[in-house]
Amino acid sequence: MKILKLYFGLFFLCLCPAMQGQVYPFNDSNLPVDQRVSDLVSRLTLEEKVLQMLNDAPAIDRLGIPAYNWWNECLHGIGRTKYKVTVFPQAIAMAAAWDTPTFGQIAEAISDEGRAIYHDASAKGNFKIYHGLTFWTPNINIFRDPRWGRGQETYGEDPFLTATLGKVFVKGLQGDDPHYLKAAACAKHFAVHSGPENTRHTFNTVVSDYDLWDTYLPAFHDLVVDSDVAGVMCAYNAYDGQPCCGSDQFLQQILRDEWGFTGYVTSDCGAIDDFYKNHKTHTNAAYASADAVFHGTDIDCGREAYKSLVNAVHAGLITENQIDTSLKRLFTIRFRLGMFDPAGKVPYSTIGLDVLESPAHKALASKISRESIVLLKNENNILPLSKKLKKVAVIGPNADNDVTVLGNYNGFPSEISTPLTAIQNKLKGVTVTYEPGVDFVLPAYNQSEKIATLAKRLKGYDVVIYVGGISPKIEGEEMPVQMEGFAGGDRTSILLPKVQTQLMQAIQAENIPLVFVMMTGSAIATPWESANVPAIVNAWYGGQDAGNAIADVLFGDYNPSGKLPVTFYAKDSDLPPFNNYNMKNRTYRYFDGEVLYPFGYGLSYTQFVYEVVNVKPQMSTNELLTVEVKVTNTGQKAGDEVVQLYVSHPDQEGLKPLYALKGFKRINLNAGQSQTVNFTLTSKELATVGIDGTSKVNAGTLKMYIGGSSPSKTQAQKLTIVEQEVQIL
Repeated sequence: MKILKLYFGLFFLCLCPAMQGQVYPFNDSNLPVDQRVSDLVSRLTLEEKVLQMLNDAPAIDRLGIPAYNWWNECLHGIGRTKYKVTVFPQAIAMAAAWDTPTFGQIAEAISDEGRAIYHDASAKGNFKIYHGLTFWTPNINIFRDPRWGRGQETYGEDPFLTATLGKVFVKGLQGDDPHYLKAAACAKHFAVHSGPENTRHTFNTVVSDYDLWDTYLPAFHDLVVDSDVAGVMCAYNAYDGQPCCGSDQFLQQILRDEWGFTGYVTSDCGAIDDFYKNHKTHTNAAYASADAVFHGTDIDCGREAYKSLVNAVHAGLITENQIDTSLKRLFTIRFRLGMFDPAGKVPYSTIGLDVLESPAHKALASKISRESIVLLKNENNILPLSKKLKKVAVIGPNADNDVTVLGNYNGFPSEISTPLTAIQNKLKGVTVTYEPGVDFVLPAYNQSEKIATLAKRLKGYDVVIYVGGISPKIEGEEMPVQMEGFAGGDRTSILLPKVQTQLMQAIQAENIPLVFVMMTGSAIATPWESANVPAIVNAWYGGQDAGNAIADVLFGDYNPSGKLPVTFYAKDSDLPPFNNYNMKNRTYRYFDGEVLYPFGYGLSYTQFVYEVVNVKPQMSTNELLTVEVKVTNTGQKAGDEVVQLYVSHPDQEGLKPLYALKGFKRINLNAGQSQTVNFTLTSKELATVGIDGTSKVNAGTLKMYIGGSSPSKTQAQKLTIVEQEVQIL
């Protein structure tokens, strides 16, 4: 630690203008930040200012300002760095834990590791990409369609869950110091952005005011207004005819004017180029760049477009004062991160490399990996499996895949636990056989003989654990993937690839006990498996400790407690066209058909019973509504339950959700134990959105559903949910 401080101190002493005979007000850490920022900006030439608006901002040696690259990632751990870091489960997996306190601790751990890397890299003069403190996370777009390849980066399909988790993540990442940011979070992609990937640079979304304010904007509002997120990233696509990075409505009217956002806005990478190359809304880089800055996009994540701002100023397309406004926002963030202050004044400056992969961080990764696993089916209580089995086969393309568990936008840990290695370690003295069996998506007719031979060879095994699903190598961001069921990073079908179903059918035909462990970043339709395979476990992309988490659930060392943050539909025909952003018939809030596994669903090795014990039968439109519900573990095992509260407004006419999540809490109960859970609903939770986008509390019947799932129609299992009505007068 002393060596780190010495390097860091010497580096900045070498840059300090005071050492060159110059002392400027912006170097005085006792002055207010806005005064220091104004002084610094006033000393820059127009050309210097413009280059500071690129994500890879160069050094200004004459003023002692080091280079800085704004682009860094920490979606579920510090991403894309050569340092070994703690890799938590993919974002969609952590959302499945519904554990806000732990999620906040994870964000704090991630910011610790980010600080350590920044300090070490800066001390070595390394200001390259993925070493800064401005993290372009979280992705709070709504996962409106399971075919979207980047949905794995989100917190699911529900605005309330997304906002709740997003706020906790931002606060954990940015810290609680009144003067300094520990790190700077960035809410993306603003707004109405969720695929298709292959048209994201060209498509123009048009949605109703109702859908905009009911679905697409609530999470952004809460992160900006409630959590003071430092940054916002505008999206590639256009909205209502304007590119999102030059949107009157999004960037000016809503973000700056209505919400009072004072942080910085960055473009998505290459989005300014899209203005004139793809959207064709602007004639050239100068017009595009001037318009983006005019609308408040402070950073061009790109290499060329914003360089044309010098000519744009000279041509009168934009003023230098408008450039200064962006510069001041950018340098304010850097000053708040402590980049221009003595280390002794910055409360986070002593964080060193010893926090990387620390025991505490590894323990958090293990905890959330276990909590994220969702037990979808457990016919005749086949799970948990006995540890006294004699012969166990672990097969499938994800059984020993150390790439799949890491998801996308990931870092790299020193150790990775796969299902195979974890099961081998758990079952000492047991014969554990491994074969990949099949690839993710090979045509079934090319595999028939191989599959039949494998199934016959497995006859006599006590159980076959098939670890399949899909992979971040075939679903993700704008990928060069073209194969059956997948295109460009998105999916063209939500069905489990047929070669995997064929393999499980062959195993089932041999009467071999079968458990299906599914890894995925999105909802997979499993109609045959759900009807025929006795046990199905959804394990997502579970991070560095995924294998141990899966093994613990399979063999009863952890009682599964994860709940789905997305709906698992039954078939492709349940989905509206992918490129239609209308929310009709989408997500649990608007889909009225039967699903395989509903939003909020997840089984346990024990049972929970609900009873509403206190709620006022009547209330006025301006009152708080307090609800108390008693939850009892009536089974034989201790376990966690996620208590969920949904509301509907059956008397209200017009557009409205079927029901909507408005509260949740994860609790732990021993066998036979009860706990009373309290929910307080404010006007925000009780209000509904009108067709004009405004919200208010309306008189009429309020119906509540409280249980361990949403009350969706399901083919999988009858759900136990208590209902309660309240009259709003």
